[in-house]
Amino acid sequence: MKQSLTRKIIAAHLVEGDMTPGREVAIRIDQTLTQDATGTMAYLQWEAIGLPRVKTELSVSYVDHNTLQMGFRNPDDHRYLRSVAAKYGIVFSPPGTGICHQLHLENFAVPGKTLIGSDSHTPSAGGIGSLAMGAGGLSVALAMAGEPYTITMPKVFKIRLEGELTGHAAAKDVILHLLGILTVKGGVGAVMEYCGPGVASLSVPERATITNMGAELGATTSIFPSDEQTRAFLALMGREADFTPLAADDGAEYDREIVIDLNALVPLAARPHMPDLVVPVAELDGLVVDQVAIGSCTNSSYSDLQGVAQVLAGEHIAPNTDLLLSPGSKQVLKMLMAEGLLDQILDAGGRLLECSCGPCIGMGGSPTSGGVSARTFNRNFEGRSGTQDGQVYLVSPITAAFCALHGRFTDPAGWTKAVSKPSLPSSAPSIRHLFAFPPAEGSEVEVLRGPNIVALSPFDRLPDTMELPVLIKVGDNITTDHIMPAGAAITALRSNIPAISRHVFERVDKDFVARAEAAGQGLILGGDNYGQGSSREHAALAPRHLGVRIVLAKSFARIHKANLVNFGILPLVLADAADYDTLGQGDVLHFDLTTLAAGTPIAAKTADGRRIEMGHDLTGNEIAIIKAGGLLNYVNDRQK
Repeated sequence: MKQSLTRKIIAAHLVEGDMTPGREVAIRIDQTLTQDATGTMAYLQWEAIGLPRVKTELSVSYVDHNTLQMGFRNPDDHRYLRSVAAKYGIVFSPPGTGICHQLHLENFAVPGKTLIGSDSHTPSAGGIGSLAMGAGGLSVALAMAGEPYTITMPKVFKIRLEGELTGHAAAKDVILHLLGILTVKGGVGAVMEYCGPGVASLSVPERATITNMGAELGATTSIFPSDEQTRAFLALMGREADFTPLAADDGAEYDREIVIDLNALVPLAARPHMPDLVVPVAELDGLVVDQVAIGSCTNSSYSDLQGVAQVLAGEHIAPNTDLLLSPGSKQVLKMLMAEGLLDQILDAGGRLLECSCGPCIGMGGSPTSGGVSARTFNRNFEGRSGTQDGQVYLVSPITAAFCALHGRFTDPAGWTKAVSKPSLPSSAPSIRHLFAFPPAEGSEVEVLRGPNIVALSPFDRLPDTMELPVLIKVGDNITTDHIMPAGAAITALRSNIPAISRHVFERVDKDFVARAEAAGQGLILGGDNYGQGSSREHAALAPRHLGVRIVLAKSFARIHKANLVNFGILPLVLADAADYDTLGQGDVLHFDLTTLAAGTPIAAKTADGRRIEMGHDLTGNEIAIIKAGGLLNYVNDRQK
């Protein structure tokens, strides 16, 4: 059988399972990455496993999210992460070095390798031909222990690119166009595999923009072939030896094909508050822009910022608009400086921020109250910017630069400044000396812990019977930002589950925590695509700490559903969507889970005796994990 690139890489790493879409497969993981917002908890879980050294080919711990060192919490986390990395054989990237996905693409990602990371935008490495997936921190910890990573075998969508980008259209417009076609849940259970003649016209940084934001489709991952563009990028990074040509077989079979004519694309924007609310920028003509933010793991490469410099050269941004710039790495920053491009942006009035995630995760750089912010980021969920009523539009760096220049959205037909095709510089300075590589032997290294680093409390097993009140009822497309908000104050608590649990659903219902604590245990009632967005396992872990035992929804996002399983929360799907309308907050459901098994629907009864039918697609292994009280319990039980 002629195979897609996705199936080739999975087959080469298959430990067990059936590669039929919808079946469970376990694959060997070559590389892992963590970032500090999720990494501290991941390494606490790693320590609980009790091994002396990681078993992967490469594991990297990046500090890029919580770089604001306000008080002791974040600095203590950074110290803890550095000491854990040295002790257990992990490469450490200090704060300010850059954003994990940009740094990994530049320094470590390898075509054909498998990578999981405790960040939903880990698929960025798909731009270089790596099978890279976002996962919960516990899954990453177990992969570091040599455990295979279990996923549902995905379908593979063929995204055929034809032609070349023209005018002011950019790689960001490719993925925005696809989001307009598929929506934020259209990629669930699938891999987006890019091919066709248009692929050769896109550089690796452009490809990484597209695969990065494939996470917003709900996709398992996205991937490009490894070709001469890949070789050129790796050679520039001093890593040509890592190059391997990889592509799908001619005539490979796919589950769906979507054709995108790159020549026909125009600058696009995603309107508030969802990445799939896509319109042509021309339709926004005249909308005043209060703030422009350029950066994030989606659009902070040299190629991205080169185009911004061309737009702003010799100009000055509009007086009513604030321009923030976050280069993706110190390598990017050094390249911009070497070519005088940074001066062009700063002289135009731009503000230079640290090489970090920054405003993307609400870590500073919030817009004004009710302000319009044009951002090159990947998410525009309500409140994510740090301003609850901020109006965030997702755009390409070129569109963002013109917004800053004019102080408003303008019709691209009137953009007279030409921008050359994104390119790579003739040479790139290495920053590998900035990483802290671990010693050959780490047994003598002391792990340093601050008072905010709290060990994970054990969870009990799933009871056979439960009476659970509906603690909260929420609608469709509830994100992990709704469940567990980001921002400087809350994100600093991610190594302290009792403390961060006080903030669950606080931007949706300020009384949720008190209600959950009073009930002792309960369930969450959700709509379609519950838990989309970030991979943050705290959106499962903190509710579990508050006594949530079941999430009952119309459908689930992939990573969040896996995180629920990892922490012993049972994800169930309403068999009849009409039951969602009849149930409300405070209703009590009685569950008999003695017959819970793979492929077997269950039912619950309301206080008045009404029967609510429910289903699930859980495997026998996932049910065993939930019954054990979570994945850590399950693994420890198996090792006894």
